Amino acid sequence: MSVEKFQIEFIAEIKLKVRQAQYEALKTVNLQLINLYWEIGKAIAEKQNESWGKAIVPTLSSELQREFPGIGGFSVGNLWLMAQFYSEYKADENLVPLVREISWSKHITILKKCKDNLECKFYTLATKKFGWTKNVLIHQIENKTYEKYLLNQTNRKLFWRSLYLGFHYNDDSQDNNWLPCSLGYDQGNRL
Repeated sequence: MSVEKFQIEFIAEIKLKVRQAQYEALKTVNLQLINLYWEIGKAIAEKQNESWGKAIVPTLSSELQREFPGIGGFSVGNLWLMAQFYSEYKADENLVPLVREISWSKHITILKKCKDNLECKFYTLATKKFGWTKNVLIHQIENKTYEKYLLNQTNRKLFWRSLYLGFHYNDDSQDNNWLPCSLGYDQGNRL
């Protein structure tokens, strides 16, 4: 092995370590941000349940923006999305840990584009399971993947079990061949 080739491999290894560390740091920051947004959403939802008016949200937005200048995410609209985020997912104990594993921009897409909480749940689980980018998520929603998947299911309990376990279940009465490759379905990987 020449010195030059050894150096190239060494540099490539170091670059890979830097990229992996950057990725892990981004995941940690995302987790903390989602936890913060969860707590803010919870606080807003609880105050709304105590019959506080809607006026508190614009006041909170102004105060947070004044206290933390240059930090985005505290607009009135985003604060309401945080409350919706908390309200949509709080009741599903299986889903709560997973919502912390996808980015806020993906949650905003899901919350804004989905019609009901089951659809939100579907796209949250699918995004986590298959590592969809925001653009792929948008494509899947616009392509009505949720509706197509529902039409293919005859048993609701089987549907949610298969979703949690990976979109497929070993039941010959279920024909999952329609699942697009972009969903990550692998015919040879049935449960």
